[in-house]
Amino acid sequence: MKIEIWSDYVCPFCYIGKRRLEEALEQTGLGEKAEVVFKAFELDPNSPAVSDTLIKDSLAKKYGMSVEEAKKMTDNVVDQAKTVGLNYNFDVMTPANTFNAHRLAKLAEQEGFDKTVSESLLKAYFIDGEKIGTEDVLLRIAEEAGISRDRAKAVLDSDEFADDVRMDIAEAQQIGVKGVPFFVINRKYAISGAQPAEAFANALRQAAEEEA
Repeated sequence: MKIEIWSDYVCPFCYIGKRRLEEALEQTGLGEKAEVVFKAFELDPNSPAVSDTLIKDSLAKKYGMSVEEAKKMTDNVVDQAKTVGLNYNFDVMTPANTFNAHRLAKLAEQEGFDKTVSESLLKAYFIDGEKIGTEDVLLRIAEEAGISRDRAKAVLDSDEFADDVRMDIAEAQQIGVKGVPFFVINRKYAISGAQPAEAFANALRQAAEEEA
């Protein structure tokens, strides 16, 4: 069973959706049969690599609302994250460009560390409040996952895997992905958004029955 996930490392619902899929895979006992493939998506391609603006201030400006209203938005997301055991920290979170993070994830996929690196990037951003658009953070994540620091630096210093990232984004446009997370099971069943675990479980069971 192949599960493709279009997501971005600064998308709060992508991390929540990832946890709910993992819960469904455990519930159904299909975890070992599933091949999970992470696909790149950029929520904001024009975001700077590094910013000192807090997410709450950025949201207020983007949507023309007060900072207090933006805080209520993020508080709601924090509550949803807690339902899957994630403690988001919007008090220190800042915008980040994720193109290089996606390129690093492609390197990780090539070397067999894609699940570790994807989880580490999400944790670094949402839990630890790290700037995942910076080379230092990306290199540390790569090294901790088991990737050679020199190899990761060579990728970040070049355009390697840039076309792979762009292909994922183009494919998302072709199949009509409007937002992330977006899950596709066996190129047949699509689930949009961080749906309840049971929605994932139902789709997984149906796909497994058809395979059988």
